[in-house]
Amino acid sequence: MTALRQRLAELRGPAVPAKALDARALAALAANPGCRRRALLDGAGVDKSALAQALGSPSGFGQSQFAFVRGNAFEAKVKADGGAELLRLVHAHLGGGPEPTTGAPDGDPAAVRTPDLAAAGPEGRAARTALALREASGTRAWTLLDHPMLALDVAGSPAFLEPDAVVVHPDGHWTVVEIKSFPMIDGAADAAKVGSAARQAAVYALALQQVAGHLDPAPPVHHRVLLVCPKDFSNQPTAAVMDVRKQLSVTKRQLGRLTRIEDIADALPEGTTFDVERPAAELTEAVESVPAAYAPECLAACELAFHCRERARGDGEVTALGRSVRGELGALTAVEDVLAAARGTAGDPDDPAVAALRRAAGLRAEALAAAGGDTAC
Repeated sequence: MTALRQRLAELRGPAVPAKALDARALAALAANPGCRRRALLDGAGVDKSALAQALGSPSGFGQSQFAFVRGNAFEAKVKADGGAELLRLVHAHLGGGPEPTTGAPDGDPAAVRTPDLAAAGPEGRAARTALALREASGTRAWTLLDHPMLALDVAGSPAFLEPDAVVVHPDGHWTVVEIKSFPMIDGAADAAKVGSAARQAAVYALALQQVAGHLDPAPPVHHRVLLVCPKDFSNQPTAAVMDVRKQLSVTKRQLGRLTRIEDIADALPEGTTFDVERPAAELTEAVESVPAAYAPECLAACELAFHCRERARGDGEVTALGRSVRGELGALTAVEDVLAAARGTAGDPDDPAVAALRRAAGLRAEALAAAGGDTAC
């Protein structure tokens, strides 16, 4: 592990600190497990925004400063007074014991504990969180862990994750809490934003399951996650339960498919580095030495998407048209091959994809001929 960390430090630059791999990035990585480029850059802690800037393909991907400030202010409101409002929402939607009461004496199941999770470095904080969870499981009282640190093994490299909160119920269940600043209007929020929150929460739940697996007996981790948002157009918190069993299963399966980061790193040419202080031409060569799996969905999830899109289009890759199109075309991976198959100058006519393309080209030619248009592909 020490050798791998040294190798990853060399890749991002010896004087460059590692960028933490958060749940948002892990969820995006799980959605595209075939992208070795993202797996390696995220595993090495490379700042992809800075790298994209150095490559001349800056991306606007990321959260605005206004949204960041608004989110922090709303989270502080939710967690005020020892998390009284947050725990009220947890109890109202998920139960798990008597109604929590801040200030209740120790030994009372309604009492609320808020352990100090401070420690040196992410490894120290993860160890302190694991200890706090172990202690909370034996108290049979409410425990609120504010910004705990969880460790998750990703392709042989540890990722440290920081959920908004984890609640331990008196009945022993562990619950992930996601706090978002987008509104919940009439009890419903934007479906795309809720889906993104569910995928992030599934990553936290998976990491929490790993911690629980080291205890005997293993405490149950809720597959029902509490999503806390502003109510309607106010700043008052409300909540809804998200069942993340599907996202949890997909995330677990997709992360398991990732090639080990050390295997990707070992395949690189000697001296490869992603240090943004290096010349653009050298950086481009380094980035292109790692295979990517671009799809239009990357534009909403990866800082290098503009660079990868330009390369995919320049190389005529059908992946630039979308994963669904790529899946329909089978062995045809280049746009030129697709056009040749449609014209009948290449491709196996018994291939269903080739046959469908030729049939589509024929229908197009008929339609254009009837309209007096150009029939060329």
